[in-house]
Amino acid sequence: MKRRGSMLVRAVAALMAAISAVPFVVLLRIALSTPAGMSTGRALALPELQITNFARAWELSRMGVAVVNSVVITTGALVTLVVCASAAGYAIARFRGRFHLAVMNVFLFSMMIPGIINTVPLYTLMRRIGGINTRWAMALVLAANALPFSVFLYTNFIRSMSKEIEESAIVDGCTWFSAFWRITFPLLKPVTAAVVIVNGLGIWNNYAQAVFFLQKPAVRTIPLAVSMFFQQYGARWNLMAAAAAIGAAPAVAAFILFQRQFIKGLAAGALKG
Repeated sequence: MKRRGSMLVRAVAALMAAISAVPFVVLLRIALSTPAGMSTGRALALPELQITNFARAWELSRMGVAVVNSVVITTGALVTLVVCASAAGYAIARFRGRFHLAVMNVFLFSMMIPGIINTVPLYTLMRRIGGINTRWAMALVLAANALPFSVFLYTNFIRSMSKEIEESAIVDGCTWFSAFWRITFPLLKPVTAAVVIVNGLGIWNNYAQAVFFLQKPAVRTIPLAVSMFFQQYGARWNLMAAAAAIGAAPAVAAFILFQRQFIKGLAAGALKG
């Protein structure tokens, strides 16, 4: 009976995986089609493959510049996010003061507010500090948007850890600050992996804020480059699909490489405590 139940679960999982993969298969098939194949409605059949579509889409959409911008912004945002969220989570988990509950509630409440609502005041602030069309300011905005949920994960994870090692370091002369960075932070790899993957995908694919703050072609990210490419070559479905596939490839590859750490860290950060 257990064996049948296991086989049924695996069959359902395989079916769901196949259904989820259909859009990506269709996207790749269209990206590899010739204009003639698209016009005759044979895009999903097995005609000749046009691999040069990817090269043309890369060149016409200026995807090389967009990839560099996305890497710089995503890396800066994630580094800022991990440093700030882990420190805030540590302070909330280890030091219970008068405003401990209020601070935690502020972070939880911030999770309920969509980031797009803050676009207008953020735009005003960015103009005043000279952050429009700059990658550093965009990285700070994206890190701030992802901060509440990340603090929540770090707080729950750190609460599940024993204080004995930290207290021993304090007795040996370390401060709480040095004990955190030297002892506690290296033990946060599972939840850090979860924070990086969960928020990294959203930061990499961000469009709502980027369309307002990154207006010059030299600082556009991949979503913006793909969007502008769609507007210019809307009738070239094969080139559009190729550009979309190029833009999605890094995020998909990162998730495949780190999916084990993602599952482990998300479960540990959300369920422990």
